[in-house]
Amino acid sequence: MSITYTDLANKDIKQLLFKQSVPASIGILFMTVNVLIDTIFVGRWIGALAIAALSVVMPITFFISSMGMAIGIGGSSVLSRALGKGNREKALNTFAHQIMMTFGIASLFVIIGFFFSEEVLFAFGANGDIMAPAKEFFLPILFAVPFQAFCMTGNNVIRAEDKSRHAMVAMIISAVSNIILDIVFIKVLNLGVFGAALATAFSFFLCFLYILWFFIYKSELKLELKHFTFHKELAREILSLSFVTFARQGVISILAIILNHTLYAEGGEHAVAVYGIISRMLMFALFPVLGITQGFMPIAGYNYGAENYSRVRETIFTSIKYAALFAVIVFIVVLTFAKPIVSVFTTDAIVIADTPGALRWVFAASPIIAVQLIGAAYFQAAGKATKALLLTLSKQGFFLIPLVLILPQFFGIFGVWVSFPIADVLSTIVTGLFLRQEMTHHLKKE
Repeated sequence: MSITYTDLANKDIKQLLFKQSVPASIGILFMTVNVLIDTIFVGRWIGALAIAALSVVMPITFFISSMGMAIGIGGSSVLSRALGKGNREKALNTFAHQIMMTFGIASLFVIIGFFFSEEVLFAFGANGDIMAPAKEFFLPILFAVPFQAFCMTGNNVIRAEDKSRHAMVAMIISAVSNIILDIVFIKVLNLGVFGAALATAFSFFLCFLYILWFFIYKSELKLELKHFTFHKELAREILSLSFVTFARQGVISILAIILNHTLYAEGGEHAVAVYGIISRMLMFALFPVLGITQGFMPIAGYNYGAENYSRVRETIFTSIKYAALFAVIVFIVVLTFAKPIVSVFTTDAIVIADTPGALRWVFAASPIIAVQLIGAAYFQAAGKATKALLLTLSKQGFFLIPLVLILPQFFGIFGVWVSFPIADVLSTIVTGLFLRQEMTHHLKKE
């Protein structure tokens, strides 16, 4: 049975973006609500030190599982363009390569993480009293990371198939099961940080089971053994685009290391806990913007592969417009309700006092980030790996990390928080210049 995606080629862009972005946004919402509630449960039922432990461990596990996200996004760019050109066999071979690469690479990182757990945790900022709860949280989640990696790969492939509702359901299953299991393991069974880790690990596995069911019974990408034959050139193409996402996650992990060590030096465990809350708010509050970015990619990739550049232009402009609107709303809400938001997470007086001001500074430039996110996503969807890599790394790698290293020397902990909006502004300017050049020279009006 041939795969046809007439909607991606012909449907009104606004309707299509709505169809793709709403399920993605809802899925991200559930995922981030899950992270928020997880943090609230840990903070209120265990303590602020446990939030600091989560701030250390989660960047490590996300770094490992981000291989799945990277191969999912990079491979789905190849897959979407192959479908746009009507090359079904390449699409199937791409999917098979994504599966092989995800499990192989994620499993390798799990082995390394297991044998060097204390060294890895210390490197990511498990200083002082943070080490013990961090180790307790780390090991159970580590063994579930390959399942999480496959979920991330599968989620992107499902969206490339234009079946984003199933991707949404997978994320909802993971989020809801984690919340229920948190209550059971932390509150009922009183397993503390270890219980929080078990809840997260089981939620990854349940998500994996749903995505496996989808590909067996619902997907139009029906694989055969022949598709699992390794092709060097195809693997290189997938990896070149996957490297963009993996590099971004790698840089985010390096940023986490620098932030955790800098914050501990400036303010101890409480400062690390403050950032633990802020980082989760960053994930949660921007869910509609991230949803639009994810919904944008298969539309842009398919039409770029079909050389329908007018639709690519329209998709870019429409996505930026709506993403910017949501970013402004998020900015207003955070600015207005910073203190009540923080009070939900913890009863620790020092954390409650220090977090609202920091939160406002971190979100200060959020109204303009739509250009940066959509711009970088376009180059990845179009298969332009080098530009996508540069733009993806621009905020954290080229601007935020140097600022976090330099500004605290002059302004103390305030220098950490003000680094975020400065990096947002600089990276948006750079992305805007790249995108304008692309519009002028490569996506000319037909």
